[in-house]
Amino acid sequence: MTHVGALPDPRPGREPGVAVVALGSNIGDRGEALRQAADRIRRLPLVEDVRMSSLFETVAVRPDGPDPEAPSFLNAVALVTTRLAPQVLLGLLHAIEEEQGRVRRERWGDRTLDLDLISYGDFESDDPHLQVPHPRAFERLFVLEPWLDVDPEAVLPGHGRVADLVAALKGDSGEPR
Repeated sequence: MTHVGALPDPRPGREPGVAVVALGSNIGDRGEALRQAADRIRRLPLVEDVRMSSLFETVAVRPDGPDPEAPSFLNAVALVTTRLAPQVLLGLLHAIEEEQGRVRRERWGDRTLDLDLISYGDFESDDPHLQVPHPRAFERLFVLEPWLDVDPEAVLPGHGRVADLVAALKGDSGEPR
C-alpha cells in the first residue's frame, strides 16, 4: 500500500480540499437518483460546497466495451469542497449508494446509483480500497466530459488537462473512438 501526499486533516478549521465525484445511474428514475445523491452529498458533515455539472446521457460500458443494448446512463460530476478525509468520503459515498438501493451483483452492471471518487486535490493512493486518482478516469468520456462541463480548467493528476484528455479520446472527428 502506497500513499503519496498528506491526507487532508478532517478537523474543522483546516483548509478544505476539492474532491471530484462521478455520479451515474441507468436503472429507474435516473435523473431523480442523481438529484437525490447530490442533495445527500451536500448534507454530509464537513462538506462546504457541491457544484454539479450538467447531466450527460451515455451508453453503458461493460468489461468488454460499450453495450448499446443495455439501458443508457445519466452521468454527472460533482466538485465537492470538503474537510473529510478521502477514505471517509468514499465510505460515505458508498453509504449513499446503499441508501438508494445500490446492489453490487456484477462488476460494471446496471445500477440505481454509482458514485466514484475520481480525485481529491493532489492526494494519491494505490490502495485497492482507495484508488485515487481513479485508475480508469483518464479513458472515460462519461467522467471527463461532465468534469470539463463543471470545471473547464480541470486537471486529472498524473494525466494532465481534462480538456486534452477529452480531445484525445474523441480524435479529430469530435466523436468517441
